[in-house]
Amino acid sequence: MTIKSLFSATFFLFIFSLHGQNMDEGFTYLETGKYSQAEVFFKEILADYPENKTARICYGRAIGLNNNAEKANEVFAELLAEHPDDLEVQLNYGESLLWNNSFSKAKSYYTDLVEDNPSSFPALLGYANTLSNLKEFENALVYVNKALEVLPGNPNALTSKKYIYLGYAYQNQQQQNYEEAEALLLENLELFEMDTETMLNLGNLYIIADQLDKAKSTYSKIAEMPESQLKGLNGLALVAHLDGKDKEALVISEQAIEALNTTQEETITNQTQERYIQSLIWNNKYKEADAQIQQLVEIKPDENWVLALRATLNIYKSDFKKSVKDYEQILDNEKKSFDGNLGNANALKALGYYNDAYRYADSTLVYYENQKDATAFIQDLNTRFTTFLESKASYTFDNGDNIAYALQNTVEVPLSTKLSLMSNFGYRNTSNEITVNEATSSNVSLGFSYQLANNLTFKGSSGVSSANAKTQNYAQLLTDVSFHIIPYKLQILDVGYKREIQSFNAELLDREIVMNNFYANYNMSTNFKLGWYSQYYYTLQNDDNTRNLFFTSLYYNLLKKPSLKAGLNYQYITFSKQLPTIYFSPKKFNAVEIFMNIISDEVVVKPKEWFYEFTAATGYQFIEESDQQWTYRLQGKLGYKVNKRFLVNLYGTHSNIASATAAGFTFTELGLRLKWYLFETPFFRK
Repeated sequence: MTIKSLFSATFFLFIFSLHGQNMDEGFTYLETGKYSQAEVFFKEILADYPENKTARICYGRAIGLNNNAEKANEVFAELLAEHPDDLEVQLNYGESLLWNNSFSKAKSYYTDLVEDNPSSFPALLGYANTLSNLKEFENALVYVNKALEVLPGNPNALTSKKYIYLGYAYQNQQQQNYEEAEALLLENLELFEMDTETMLNLGNLYIIADQLDKAKSTYSKIAEMPESQLKGLNGLALVAHLDGKDKEALVISEQAIEALNTTQEETITNQTQERYIQSLIWNNKYKEADAQIQQLVEIKPDENWVLALRATLNIYKSDFKKSVKDYEQILDNEKKSFDGNLGNANALKALGYYNDAYRYADSTLVYYENQKDATAFIQDLNTRFTTFLESKASYTFDNGDNIAYALQNTVEVPLSTKLSLMSNFGYRNTSNEITVNEATSSNVSLGFSYQLANNLTFKGSSGVSSANAKTQNYAQLLTDVSFHIIPYKLQILDVGYKREIQSFNAELLDREIVMNNFYANYNMSTNFKLGWYSQYYYTLQNDDNTRNLFFTSLYYNLLKKPSLKAGLNYQYITFSKQLPTIYFSPKKFNAVEIFMNIISDEVVVKPKEWFYEFTAATGYQFIEESDQQWTYRLQGKLGYKVNKRFLVNLYGTHSNIASATAAGFTFTELGLRLKWYLFETPFFRK
C-alpha cells in the first residue's frame, strides 16, 4: 500500500465536498486514478483561471499522483506561501512531503499541524503515516488511533493501522524480538480476521524463529482459503524442507503445481514454480530440476528468480563456479538482491574465496539490516577463523594389560583468512602391570597453515618428543607437513609426510622406534549419494622395517539430516620384516568390514543442543595364512554445545581389529574433549 493511494480517497472527498460544482469531470479522473487525464484537465482550467485555488490544488495532486512528486511539492509550496492559514492547502503540502519521501521534514511539519488542528482527521492520519515511514511505529499507532477516534471505522485509517502493525512486527523480527513481533501480528489479526498478508507475515516469523509447528499450523490455515491456497501450500513445502521432510515438501509442491491455472496472477505462478523446482533440488532430482529451469530460462532468461534457481541447483551439484556466474548476473540486474549477495557469499566460501565471501555477506547486511541468514553466515565464517583451544583427556586399556593416560592441548590462532598459527602439547603415560614396565612421553610442536590458492593449502608443524622409558631417556624430532588440495569438484586430496614416535605402550617407547610416514588421502563424493575414500601410508622405520598400509571405503549416504551412511571397508597391511614379539607386523594382513555411521554434526547444531556420532562395524580379518577371524568396532561421541563458543563431549572406541594372535585382541579408549573459542570474532574482523 503506497502513501499516495492511502491518502487519495480521503482528500478527494475533502476537496469534492467544497468545490465540486464546475469541475466534476476532473474530480472523477482523480477519484478513479486517471491521473494523466486529470493533469491535462486541470492544466486547461488553469490556462483560463490561473488563480483558481481549487484547480491549482487538484493540478498539484494530479501531477503528484502521476509520479511527479517534486513538481507537486513546488505547486503546494507556492499555494502555502499565498494561503498560509488555509487548512486544505496545509494538508496537501504535508502530503506532498510524503510523496517526496521527505519524512524528517514531514514529521516536523505535521507536529505543528496536528498541534494546531488536533481534530483534523487528514492531519492525524498524515502524521501517523509519517511516523510509520520513519519506523517510529509506537507513536504511529498512537496517532492512527486518534484519527480513528475522529472518524471511527474509516477504511483508510484502518488500512494504515494494519500496515503500521506489520511494519512494527517486522522491526521486532529484525531485532530478533520474536515474541513481541508475534504479539503484534496476532493483535493485527484480531482487527483484520484471517488477513492474508498478516498471516503470511506470521508464518514467515515462525520460520525465522524456528517454530516450525506454529509455522505449519499458520500456513495450513492460509491454504484453506481458496484465494490464498497456493501461498499456503508454498509455505507448507518450505516448512517441510526445514523440518527435514524433503519428500513431503515435494508432494506438497506437486499439489500446488496441479492447482495452478491460467487465471492465476504471474507473481503467485512464479512463486509456485520456484518452490516446486526447489523441492526437486532438495530431493536430489537434479535432472528434473534442470529441465524445468531450462524451460524457464528460454522464456525468462534475465529474471533474477530464474537465475537464482539455476545457481541453487549448481550449489547442490557443487558446481560453485557456475553458481557465482549466475549470482554475478543477478547483482548486475539488481545490486541489492538478497539472493545475489548472500548466494554469492555461500558459493565463494565453498570455493575457498573467504575474503570475498565476507564482502558479499556484509553487503547483504547493508541492504537487509540484521537479516538472520546473513548474520548466521558471518557467525559461521567467524567461527572458522576464531582462535580456539581444544583439550582432550583419554584413558585406554587392552587385553594385553597395557593401560595409558593421555592429555592433548591444541591452540589455533588464525591471523587472516589465509594464515593460521598452531601449537600443540601432548602428554602420555603408559604402563603394564605384568611386565612391570612404565614410560612417559611429552610432545611439543609449533606450526602454521597457509592458503596458497583457493583450492590449495599448506600445513606444517615441527617439534620435539621427549620420552622417559625403562632403560633410556631420549628426545626425537617430530614433523608433519601436508598439502590439502581440491583438484576437481567433489574431490579432496591430502598428501604429506609425518615423523612420529611409536608410543602405543611402554615397551615400544623404550625401543625408540621412529616412524617416517609418507601418506595420501583421497575422498570423492558424487551427486547420487555414493562416496569413496582411500588412504595409503608408506612407512620407513629406524629399526630397518618398512610398512605399506592401504585402506579404502565405499559408502552410500542414506539420510542427510541426521547424516546416515553405510558402506564397505577394506584394509591391507604388509611389513618387510615380521617382529611379532615386539609389535604387530604381519607379512600380509587383510580386513573387510561393513559399517554404518550416524552423525549430528557439532558444527551444524545450535547452542544448547546435543550432538552425537556413532559408528558400528563388523567383518573378518585375515592374518598371514591363519583362518579368518571375526572383528567388530564400536565408536561413539556424545556432546553438548553450551553456547556458540564452548562445547564438550565424551567419546569412546572399542574394537578387536588387527588381532595378533588367534586368541584375539581387544582395545578400548574413553575420553573427554573440550573446545573453547577464546574470542567473539577473529582478530582481523572488527
